[in-house]
Amino acid sequence: MKHTIIDASQMELNDKVVTIKRVTKTVKGGRSMRFTALVVVGDGNGHVGAGLGKAVEIPEAIRKGKEDAVKHIVEIPLDENNSITHDYIGKYGSANVLLKRAPEGTGIIAGGPARVVCELAGIKNIRTKSLGSNNKQNVVLATIAGLCNLKSPEEVAKNRGKSVDEILQ
Repeated sequence: MKHTIIDASQMELNDKVVTIKRVTKTVKGGRSMRFTALVVVGDGNGHVGAGLGKAVEIPEAIRKGKEDAVKHIVEIPLDENNSITHDYIGKYGSANVLLKRAPEGTGIIAGGPARVVCELAGIKNIRTKSLGSNNKQNVVLATIAGLCNLKSPEEVAKNRGKSVDEILQ
């Protein structure tokens, strides 16, 4: 995953908690309970990130997850109808997420974890399908991996030494 460091201090970030899990550790005196929170943040304008927070109390885990997500924000190229620039399969662990371009008016057709990422990234028209693992954390990270590996037509044209019009034909 290419992570460009983005200064999140000027952005209006929204956050959504994807999942909260209770985890236990067996210690000498019994079991110790902790919570992990998977949080996705985004500005609705092509920037999105995910983070994991772990703590003894739920609000603290969510706060830590949000801080971690802000550190891992990536930029996503969007086209003129707020969709992605081309189809791609994002991979993370055993989770694969198929991201398909969609015309205006399609809306977000996606499962729970992938939907949250797309909404917070500012994507309005997309079709996705989760393939492989249904682990929420891996699906979120696979979606973000796929989105940040997308290339804009300008980037492709520059790499190939052609004009943007030649690429879009």
